[in-house]
Amino acid sequence: MGRWEPDAQGRMMRAAIELFDERGFDKTTAGDIAERAGVTERTFFRHFTDKREVLFAGSDVMERTAHDAIETASADLSPLDAALVGMVAAGGLLADRHDHAVRRARIVAANPSLHERELLKLAALTEATVRALHGRGVDEPTAGLAAHSAVTVFQVAFVRWVSSDDPPNFADCVADAAAALRELR
Repeated sequence: MGRWEPDAQGRMMRAAIELFDERGFDKTTAGDIAERAGVTERTFFRHFTDKREVLFAGSDVMERTAHDAIETASADLSPLDAALVGMVAAGGLLADRHDHAVRRARIVAANPSLHERELLKLAALTEATVRALHGRGVDEPTAGLAAHSAVTVFQVAFVRWVSSDDPPNFADCVADAAAALRELR
């Protein structure tokens, strides 16, 4: 290894996406990622539990961001609208990462072994949303329904956002998906 370089985690995430695109997810090892990023394999495992987790890094930040935005949302919002504030805030973390998100989404979609991890991360986002709604005094089943609905809106908005070569504002994608949900009466 050469001299120390900053942002080891970011370099490993970029290297992983490149390698998954070039070789495929199954044919890329943690050692390959570490080598491409210019770090040791030991450094890789200090940052990530396995190579799958490289694709899901930051989901805890997204959960906290959504949770905090819901807790501080205007008190006059309905539970669903408060939960949607959290989804817009979470999506805001992706604003300058469109290319990465597109590549990541393509890799996850192409690898059934990653679908379960994606669902687990979405379930964690739902639970963070439920906790925030409970903190606002929203009882069940309303909190659960609002949280699940908001995360579904987030998923639909995300698919639209990554499917566009000229992506609209993520908040607009959330608003459009929420409007479609409200029309399902």
